[in-house]
Amino acid sequence: MTRNFLFASVAAILPAAASAEAVLQINSSLPEGSFAHVFLQEYETRLEAAAPGEIDVQIFMSNTLGKEEDVLQGLSLGTHHASLSASAVSQINSRTAIFDLPYLFEDRAAVQAFAASPAGEMLADGFDGTGMVLAAMWDNGFRQITNKVRPIVVPADLEGLKIRTPTSKQRVEMFNTLGANATPLSFGEVYSALDQGTIDGQENPANVVDTAKLYEVQGYMSLSNHVYLPTFLVFGEPFLASLDPALKETVMSVAQDVAPWTFEWGENTDAETIAALADKMEINEIDFAAFQAASAPLYASPTFVDVIGEDMIAATKAALGIE
Repeated sequence: MTRNFLFASVAAILPAAASAEAVLQINSSLPEGSFAHVFLQEYETRLEAAAPGEIDVQIFMSNTLGKEEDVLQGLSLGTHHASLSASAVSQINSRTAIFDLPYLFEDRAAVQAFAASPAGEMLADGFDGTGMVLAAMWDNGFRQITNKVRPIVVPADLEGLKIRTPTSKQRVEMFNTLGANATPLSFGEVYSALDQGTIDGQENPANVVDTAKLYEVQGYMSLSNHVYLPTFLVFGEPFLASLDPALKETVMSVAQDVAPWTFEWGENTDAETIAALADKMEINEIDFAAFQAASAPLYASPTFVDVIGEDMIAATKAALGIE
């Protein structure tokens, strides 16, 4: 009896056990120092400040947690928590392929208007049944074409060039339609393929050209602005279900709060990056009208329409005021 009383007394004076701190691991295919890394660090700072002692955000760049496609699949299985991804998401939610339509968004303001519109809600609903949830769309930037052969001014300049594209049928058809020999590759293979001459060029936002040091193996950057692609911060449903409801709400709301900041950061950084790259590559403007005309057939192509959906295309045009 004395022994039981002693145990009870000790238990009474010990502090209650602290609740376990949740761990959130986020994967990105891009390297440290990239815009994606900057955005994730901002999210980490804001989220840990909003939920002090409740969550530990851990960032993994350069696909440290595995290939991007494998990580995305792992979200629904509960083997991974979250991913900041771009093109690869279209393999899971085909509505995100709306961003593969060329010359759709004129500027970042139009992208944000889309995100806040019924079309943006329709895109988010496209993740239903996938085992993952879209938390927010962040900036990525307008994509530019780089290569090591010549400046690209009109579509004819792409003739015969092997241009790396993401593993997206829409992007492949787009560049083939414009005259290039589209070559889909995982981003992690791009630098070595350019260095070895397996491909002649690639297309990515200027900031990726800079942080991935693609200027070391490319001589020309043409400011094509052919498509705008955001990054999608997606969470696995099993991970979100493991969180306290209040913490789950904070995880999601902070992601949305970070979004406008990423677009502002992206616009300012784009201008600075392009100016800096001018010392390392030859940079030129394109004939926008010529590329727009050459891309027109894609808006009626089954490769786009059958995947994106006529309803998604119509809702996006309505959101952007496009006839």
